[in-house]
Amino acid sequence: MNRALLTRSAIGGVLMGLANLVPGVSGGTMLLAAGVYREFVDAIAALTRFKFAIRPIAILATVAVAAALAILLGAGTLKDLVVHQRWVMYALFIGLTLGGIPLVWTPVKIKTSAFWSGAVLGLASMVALFAMQQAATGVGSSSSSFLPLTIAGAAGASAMILPGLSGGYLLLLLGQYVPILSGLDRLKEALVERDMGAIVSTILEIVVPVGLGVVLGVVLVSNLVQWFFRRYEAATYGMLLGLLLGATVGLWPFQQPIDPVLGETVVKGQVLTEANINEIDIEDYPLEVFTPQTGQASLALLLVGIGCATTLGISRLGAGGSQSTTSGENTR
Repeated sequence: MNRALLTRSAIGGVLMGLANLVPGVSGGTMLLAAGVYREFVDAIAALTRFKFAIRPIAILATVAVAAALAILLGAGTLKDLVVHQRWVMYALFIGLTLGGIPLVWTPVKIKTSAFWSGAVLGLASMVALFAMQQAATGVGSSSSSFLPLTIAGAAGASAMILPGLSGGYLLLLLGQYVPILSGLDRLKEALVERDMGAIVSTILEIVVPVGLGVVLGVVLVSNLVQWFFRRYEAATYGMLLGLLLGATVGLWPFQQPIDPVLGETVVKGQVLTEANINEIDIEDYPLEVFTPQTGQASLALLLVGIGCATTLGISRLGAGGSQSTTSGENTR
């Protein structure tokens, strides 16, 4: 088993786990940036068809364990960073995202019309999704029963597979972002305090339904993506390029929460009043764009560069990996 591939898988898993905690950032993008996207998709597809081998099991286990640890350990801290240092975190994630572009550009030696059509479709899809997000200030209830959590898990799993699609945003749209992160934070605290009652209740209320949804989503979407790669490889790489470029649209770093106005501001589907304002967290407030200071803009550009360099470095571990090459459509 290639150690460099396992190393990239572990790093990709950590980045994927952290990305799925941040609205607007795609876990699939991070796997692509780490250079293990095709291997991850193929591994899931193989195992769901009961084709067991050491390589896919090792890749999947490494990514899953690394992502789970990152989510468990980073839920509270990362949420606070995104809320209070949004422009810093978003600039870094823009860089991490853009660093994955060579991985979808270089495999296709001859850029056919299918490649460019896929790129346009992917970019347009992300712009449309961002427009929906901007118009969705009043959507999403905060119900956290079994079925909504399972659906949220499946939606989040789709973002693990599809670069550019934000699991965090889909959770926000479904009204499950805060309940799930809060539940994970409670689980971490219960584990530290060895409170078995809290551990069991949180697992049953949050982890089980979300986990079930994740399994269903990963299985279905991974097999679909593999099918497209086998039959329309150039177009699929083109769409991934469009998704990566479009993912940065919703990551404009210079945004800040809008001060709520009682009786006017709508958060999580409800108008703020004196009775409920204390129940709404700052991370749920609508955002507005602000003009950065010179120092902020310069630091943001530096962070973008650091992010790009990081993902480029990760993807080159064990260079000459298994990324596929094609000169046109793959019609196998």
